[in-house]
Amino acid sequence: MEKIRLETCDDLALLRLANGIPNALDPETVEALHEAFAGIAPRFRGLVLTGNEKFFSIGLDVPRLLSSGREEMSAFWNRFEDLVIRLLELPLPTACALGGHATGGGAILALACDLRFGAEGRRLFALNEVQIGVPVPYLAHLLLARLVSDRAVREIEWRSRFLEPAEARELGILDGLAAAGELEAHTLEEVRRLARLPRQALAVTRQHRNRRLIAEFQARRAALNREFLDCWFSPLARELLAAAARKF
Repeated sequence: MEKIRLETCDDLALLRLANGIPNALDPETVEALHEAFAGIAPRFRGLVLTGNEKFFSIGLDVPRLLSSGREEMSAFWNRFEDLVIRLLELPLPTACALGGHATGGGAILALACDLRFGAEGRRLFALNEVQIGVPVPYLAHLLLARLVSDRAVREIEWRSRFLEPAEARELGILDGLAAAGELEAHTLEEVRRLARLPRQALAVTRQHRNRRLIAEFQARRAALNREFLDCWFSPLARELLAAAARKF
């Protein structure tokens, strides 16, 4: 079963998550995204990530990952973080068209894009890790903290706040809203405007924006990932994760 679909829109790539309705991030989807990102830079001038009208992505495939041992989970988690870094390091403008809910790992992928646009209506955005017993990942924290105030970070992260599009737009997480049927076209046009700029100048300037964030994350990555895994395998988290898995 295909996990993603790559659609060509002139010189732009529209990369659609296609792992069922929830678009859960399992190891195969993460690997498919790695492969797609590697092939996009030489062929295209911009990238739009999207999902379906119900979910951009529900986040990590908790039911699948609950059966993983620590070593296997560590390998997957590092591979997912590598994917986020790869998205940040692409030498072209990126945007996310959030036509459905984006939670956990799905929200992290969206935050790693240069721009985010949401469909009007009840589409929720959340970093809801704390309520299921694991910390908000440091990389996700860094991505969120450069968009919103410290008070908003606290509310979103600590309380696992689920934001509707209008509030996410007001906070600065979303760069704009569009009707559901117009969202992808709107997002593609916004990326196309950036793609018309001189490519090398934009790519280097984009690197300036992300370089310090990536370095800050990498300097603390090993210790923070141990803490994340300690929480993931704690008895309380296993209980909370199992309850969350039943909702998939």
